[in-house]
Amino acid sequence: MRTLRRDFPLHLMLLPGVILTLIYAYGPMAGIIMAFQNFEPLSGFFKSKWVGLDNFNYVFHLPDFNQVLWNTLLISIFKMILFLLVPLVLALLLNEITKKWFSGLIQSSIFLPFFLSWTVLGGGIIELFSLNGPINGLISLVGLKPIMFMLNNDWFRGIIIGSDVWKGMGYNMIIMLAAITGINMSLYEAAEVDGGGKWKQMLHITLPGIAPMLILLGVLSLGNILNAGFEQILLMYNPTVYQGSDIIDTFVYRLGMFSQQFGPAAAVGLFKSIISLGLVSISYYAAYKYNNYRIF
Repeated sequence: MRTLRRDFPLHLMLLPGVILTLIYAYGPMAGIIMAFQNFEPLSGFFKSKWVGLDNFNYVFHLPDFNQVLWNTLLISIFKMILFLLVPLVLALLLNEITKKWFSGLIQSSIFLPFFLSWTVLGGGIIELFSLNGPINGLISLVGLKPIMFMLNNDWFRGIIIGSDVWKGMGYNMIIMLAAITGINMSLYEAAEVDGGGKWKQMLHITLPGIAPMLILLGVLSLGNILNAGFEQILLMYNPTVYQGSDIIDTFVYRLGMFSQQFGPAAAVGLFKSIISLGLVSISYYAAYKYNNYRIF
């Protein structure tokens, strides 16, 4: 009680955030019941017909569901790998720049897209890769036929992955640069005395020094393996490329909003949430066990 009285002002400060979380994060979870109903908006939760697991059986047997799940996993895995690899290379290269003003300029340029929304970037990318856009203009200049990037499943999937990595790579790059600056400089000095060049220093000092951070970022990203980028894909894709870019989130959106199949849409969403919860739990346990990382 003495501790509670002492920290009571801090609990009051937390109260608005707790209330908002209960209303907007936990309150909507009551809608999970739609996954087990033939939900009709006019009937509501209490009068809609209960169908049990029929919605799950229905969506799992849809011809598009396996392709949607495959697209989600494929896009997410490529993003996870590149979100570690590209920022790592950039951080190692920037760490070798001796001119601080030039290094800061490059960092700012790379980090800038992170602050822009997909509403802005999506429109720019669509124009950039359109049939009459700058990319096809360059292709035409060298005598090749223009490519319909935004209507080709293989090209479009690559654009989705590449543009998302380009937008977010600055964030992980800053984290990795911070990890590099935390390495004891005396290790580099000792390596120079022993005749170790920049390449040897990177292999035997820099990479082992930031390995815990790389492991942590990789493990924590496992929880988002089913989040392949709803906003990005929704703003950029079209029916022609559904086969290669339709993911679980966009599938749920179309199933619920366009087809008015609220029950099956809720069933797919619940399926994804359960899998994601398991992956997040496993990733945080692994981060705690192997890297001593904990939230609380």
